[in-house]
Parts: sequence; structure tokens; C-alpha cells
Amino acid sequence: MKKILKVLILWGILCAGSALAQGYPAKPITLVVPFTAGGPTDTIGRIMAERMGRSLGQTIIVENATGAGGTIGVGRVVRAAADGYTLSIGHFGSHVIAGAVYPLKYDQLKDLEPVALITTNPQILVSRSTLAFKDLKELIAWTRANGDKVSIGTGGAGTPAHVSAVYFNQATGSNAQIIHYRGSAPAMTDLFAGVIDLYFDQTATAVANTNARRVNAYALTARSRLAAAKDVPTVDEAGLPGFYMSVWHAIWVPRSTPKPVIARLNDAIVDTLADPAVRKRLVTDMVQEIPPRDQQTPEYLGAHHKAETDKWWPLIKAAGIKAE
Repeated sequence: MKKILKVLILWGILCAGSALAQGYPAKPITLVVPFTAGGPTDTIGRIMAERMGRSLGQTIIVENATGAGGTIGVGRVVRAAADGYTLSIGHFGSHVIAGAVYPLKYDQLKDLEPVALITTNPQILVSRSTLAFKDLKELIAWTRANGDKVSIGTGGAGTPAHVSAVYFNQATGSNAQIIHYRGSAPAMTDLFAGVIDLYFDQTATAVANTNARRVNAYALTARSRLAAAKDVPTVDEAGLPGFYMSVWHAIWVPRSTPKPVIARLNDAIVDTLADPAVRKRLVTDMVQEIPPRDQQTPEYLGAHHKAETDKWWPLIKAAGIKAE
């Protein structure tokens, strides 16, 4: 009797989810951006929201809910109704690092359902312009020889640049000083002025600054070169194999959102990422990479999210990285 009851309950849930999906979406959708307006995540979110809205036949409203490394905005989605009308966009920092450095009241893996990976953005290791080494191997030899006289800037404790700096010291046997700033802009200002030596920058700004000769670029933290930075070798080519770090962006919904609704949202994302106008804005204008079609599934994002958590949490916790 209990087995029959469980089957009936499961059937009822499936039917309810299917019925919801058939009429979905019937009203505007909210996309929660956990960072300030005008930043990379906000810009990507607005590009996606406008085009996804056309595919779905409903307006997608972008809402900025900022603070605590993105955890306030993510928490807002976790607590929302699981009906497909509240979406979470975020990246490696807000959905992986934050869980290791903040005492969260939710589980980033269990309390969100993956919808799709939308962009990836590797970093480029850059130096002040007056450090003109021939290649990465020479740079690493210099950092090892000079110990804590070498400085690496970050955009703040617990940021991707901070994690990369810790990873760099660990991977190269260096002991460079890690200096935190209140955001990437003041860190880059001091890099240009020669106050600090190194920085792990996102590709969009790194390419622009390298082309303007404000910094020197040594390696891209990815497996293959970027079209926008063809002269920058990968870490594998430069002599630091496997040193991969990407500030990837993705979209999630609250746990227990019906699978048909997730499928509908995923279809809209796939449609959006195939649009030439969207691809130009993301790839050409923002120097993002769009994952291949087989990496745009909910299953791929779920596996990728877990793999990134398993990779980075031990390093973050062993280094004692805490949010400030």
C-alpha cells in the first residue's frame, strides 16, 4: 500500500510539473544578478535576458542583489519559489569560492538546479610593464629567487584573482606577497604604476591593457589560445601545465524546479547563445568564450559545478582564505 501511495505521489508531482511547463512562462521572469550594475556579470546577464525573453515570449527583468561576494543574491534565489520565475546568474566566485569562504545558510550544489553554462573567461597572468621577462619560465625563476619581495595584487580576499595567486605560489614554489585591494580597478592602477608586480586579470581587460602596453602578458590559464589574444601562450605551452582557472558564468534555478521548466529555459539559452548578434557581443566585445553545444546542458553544468567545487575548496580551505 505504501509503495502504491509513493507511486501516486510521484505521479502527481510529475503531472503538476508537466502542467506548469505547458503554460510556462505565463508572466515576467526575474534574473537575479548578485553583483553591481555595469560589471561583467550584470552585462552578460542583461545580454542573455533580452534575447532569452524573445525566445520565451516573456520579459526577463534583471534584478541586482549585491553583497557578501554574491551570496546575498544567490540566497535570494535559493529561497524563491521553485517555479522557474526566479533565475540565478553567477560565476566561479559567487557559486564556488563563496561557499568555501562564507558561512552560508544554503548548499550551492544541493539547493540550486543547473540550467546551463553560458560563458567561460580564463585569466591572463600579467606584470607591471617594467618587468620584461622573455617568457613565463623566466618570470617564475625570478619569483622563486626573490621570495616575498615579489607582490601579487588581488581584487580582494576570496576573489578569483586571490585564489589564482595562492595557486600560483603553490604550483611554482614561490613565496610572493599577496596584496588585497578593494576591487580590481585599484589593483590595476597600482600595477600600472609599478607598485605591485603581478596580477591575474580577466581576459577582456588583460587583452586591452596588453595591447596598450600598460602591462606584459605571460600566460593564459586555459587549454587553448584565445582568438583575441593569439600571441599569449597557454599555461601548458608556457611551462606551467595544468594551471587552469576560468571565471565561468552560468544560470541556475531553485531546487525542485520542474524538469520541463528547466528544459524550456535551457532551450531559450541554447537559442540565445546561437544568435550571431549575442555571440558578437559576448565573444568580440567582452572577450568571453561560449561553450560548445554539448556543454550547454543542465547535466554538464551540474558535473562542472561539482568538479570545480571539489578542485578548489581544498586549496581555499588549506590556505585559510576568508572573506573580509
